[in-house]
Amino acid sequence: MIPSVNLKPLHWHPYITPVDVEQATPAQLDAMKVTPSNKKISEYVRTLVHDPESYTARTGLFNAIMYVEGGLDRADRELGALGASIVNGCRYCAVVHARRHAQLADSDAVVSAIYFDRANVLGERDAAIYRFARRLSVTPSEATPEDVAALRAVGMNDQEIIDLIHAIAIFGWANRLMHVLGHADLNK
Repeated sequence: MIPSVNLKPLHWHPYITPVDVEQATPAQLDAMKVTPSNKKISEYVRTLVHDPESYTARTGLFNAIMYVEGGLDRADRELGALGASIVNGCRYCAVVHARRHAQLADSDAVVSAIYFDRANVLGERDAAIYRFARRLSVTPSEATPEDVAALRAVGMNDQEIIDLIHAIAIFGWANRLMHVLGHADLNK
């Protein structure tokens, strides 16, 4: 039996002073409206919104990939994001997407297996998604038709595969952006 993982939320510390909402320009305030969070506007968002035009484009794309209805199941998108974030060394994103996957799956069994280095006990579909996320994140140019065939072998159709590739790819970029702009730890 794999023990259950307890992933405490991390706090992200920016290297660049975030925009103060009280002093934000109208363009910055408008850009912050596209964030999908139902919580306060994070320091990360307030750091990215220094450039409101690119923040709006980034967030629109992110929302279209991670929150769109139909296609790949949300839990599977989160598993792809988790695999990419682990490979990319982004602890903050790995914790966020591990917690979200466990919530969507109504179980932390997959996340616990991954965090306790027991991915070999995952079900076929979860294992295929996780392997593909890691493979695509390590060296994208080395992905092969066989890698895609392994996803088809566990029942994924072309739309789901494209959705998974998008989720993994956006975290290749998002993880690197987060690393350059700050760091994460348990301290507030």
